[in-house]
Amino acid sequence: MAYSETRIVIGGLAHVPVLIFIANFIKGKFGFKTEETKDTVLKGESIKIIEQKNPVVKAGKAKTLKELSNKLDNIEQKADEVYEKVKKKKRTRRKKKNN
Repeated sequence: MAYSETRIVIGGLAHVPVLIFIANFIKGKFGFKTEETKDTVLKGESIKIIEQKNPVVKAGKAKTLKELSNKLDNIEQKADEVYEKVKKKKRTRRKKKNN
């Protein structure tokens, strides 16, 4: 008895979830748990450490570097605030569209 191409394709597609389940089961038994390490890396805040190897830097340059680093920190904070505002606006737009 011959089968049509569509019946063969549908049969193959029906087996895909079974194969995925088997692959994930084997991966879970023998694989490394990388999700935990990713979570700890993403949740941690970055810490800036600046060590002076050469204390020959002039006072003016050191003052300028401190001012620049402070400005960069302020810019990062403002960027985070803007990002949060944009996220809130997107949420409200989605809520309005859904209603």
